[in-house]
Amino acid sequence: MHVPLSPHEVIQKPPLPHDELTDVIKLAMWAGQLLLQYGADTARIEETIHRIGTALGCDWMDIIILPEGIIATTVSGVEFRTKVRRVVRIGVNFSVLDEVNHLSHLIMQGKADRVMTRQELRRISDMGQTYNRWVVVLMVGLGCGALSKLIGGDWWVFIVTLFAASGAMFLRQEMIKRHINMMIVVVTTSFVAQMLASVGLLLHLGENPYLALAASVLLLVPGVQLVNSAQDIFQGFFTTGISRAINGTFITLGIAVGVVFANGLLRLGGF
Repeated sequence: MHVPLSPHEVIQKPPLPHDELTDVIKLAMWAGQLLLQYGADTARIEETIHRIGTALGCDWMDIIILPEGIIATTVSGVEFRTKVRRVVRIGVNFSVLDEVNHLSHLIMQGKADRVMTRQELRRISDMGQTYNRWVVVLMVGLGCGALSKLIGGDWWVFIVTLFAASGAMFLRQEMIKRHINMMIVVVTTSFVAQMLASVGLLLHLGENPYLALAASVLLLVPGVQLVNSAQDIFQGFFTTGISRAINGTFITLGIAVGVVFANGLLRLGGF
C-alpha cells in the first residue's frame, strides 16, 4: 500500500469535526503504541499510524517515533491535533503485531470504522499470552538445549541445559509478572541459569559440561532489539536505532554480570 510522501499528494477529503479528528489521532496512536511496545521496527510503526489516520478520514499525519513514546500531529482541513503517547513497557509479542497489522488493512479497505477500530484495539490490548506459560518454559529449554548440541555438547549436556534454561525462564516469568526492573531480571536470570547449569559440571555429567553454562543463557539474548536497531539505523531512524542498540548492549552486559557472579561464587574459572 502506497503511503504519500508529502501533503501535496493527499486527496482532499471532507474536513472532520473537532471530536472526530481527536478520536482519529487517539486510535491511530493507540495502534502505534502497541507496535512500539511489542517489538515493531520504527518504519512499520510510522507507516501504520499514517495508514490508520488517513484511512479514518484525516488529510495527513506527521509522526515522530521516540524510544519511549510517540508524537503525532493530524490535519483535516484547517483543523489539526497534536498528541503524545508514552510507552512504559517494552517487550516482544509478534501476535500483537500481526493483529494490529491485520486491523490496519481492514481500515484501509474500508471494512472497519472508528467504533470497530476501538473495539479491536481494546481486544488486542487485553490479549494474554498466545501460549501456555509451561509450553514457553519447555520450548525455551529445548531451544537452549538444541544450541548446546550445535556447539558440540552430548546428550548429558543437552539435558543439563534444558533443565537450567527452563528453570531460569520460569524465574524470569515470575519476575516480569511482578514488574521488577528489567536489568535486575536479566542479571538474576543469567545468574540462576549459570547456577543450575553448573550441576553438570559439579557432577561431571557429559564430556564438556562447560557448554551447558554457555548455552543456558540463550533465552536472554536481545535478538529482536538488536535486529530492530540495525534496521532503524539503516532506514534513517537514528534516535530509536541507537537507543535500541544501547538497550541491547545493556542487556548483554547484564547477562555477562550474572555469568561472572555465578562463576565467582562457584569458583569455576573461565570457560
